[in-house]
Amino acid sequence: MDKQSSPRRWRPRWLPLVAALVGISLTASAGRWQLNRANEKEQLQAAYDRGAADAPVSLPAKPVSADDLRLHRVEARGEFVPQAMVLLDNRIQAGVAGYHVLMPLRIAGSSMHVLVNRGWVAAGPDRKRLPEIRTPASTVSVAGVAVVPGRFLELAKTDESGVVWQNLTIERFVEHKGLEMQPIVIEQTGDMDDGLVRSWPRPDFGISKHYGYAVQWFSFCGLIVFLYGYFHVRSTRSKKNAADAAPAGRD
Repeated sequence: MDKQSSPRRWRPRWLPLVAALVGISLTASAGRWQLNRANEKEQLQAAYDRGAADAPVSLPAKPVSADDLRLHRVEARGEFVPQAMVLLDNRIQAGVAGYHVLMPLRIAGSSMHVLVNRGWVAAGPDRKRLPEIRTPASTVSVAGVAVVPGRFLELAKTDESGVVWQNLTIERFVEHKGLEMQPIVIEQTGDMDDGLVRSWPRPDFGISKHYGYAVQWFSFCGLIVFLYGYFHVRSTRSKKNAADAAPAGRD
């Protein structure tokens, strides 16, 4: 009685090729996307460097475009509004926990305000006692870099009725303070003899991260090409060897 071989499972010959092409397309597209993001971040960094070197733009009383001023040097003249101050919690300076002091500045001769990050102050041992912030009562000139608060993940809701906030956006500030605001925050530079620390690090635009991700995706793409080529050649050789050996095995 002849021994029957188990039936082989039919598999389309084109299936490995299609799977390889899909994988190559996806990984190559992901790599190109990361390269494009790196290029965008490089342009943003170049804009920041140019803005930091340019002469400061004087903020007018009329609303401005955040995109036009973002990461550019600006200056404003007016009076601080200390009763609308916000302390951003959990800001670290040299390993010490504290607050960023944000205070609106009413632009001279108008009802328009701009939010100023005046700097960092250490938190005391008793969090119920907030630090005292020295604020000029007269008209001042404030200069610094214009930034736009970004998105954030908030694990607990902030009590906007208090002074201490966990996070801030211009929209949230306007909603709870009722002031007419420019759409930017000035990270103040220079000394105002107020005891606040103003040490703003150069923004990390994450360019190297995108290049690193691009290398990973292109490596995956190359690996798919290599594996498909390897197994395709191996399969072709196996079939050729089997075909060459078939006549010798006949009775």
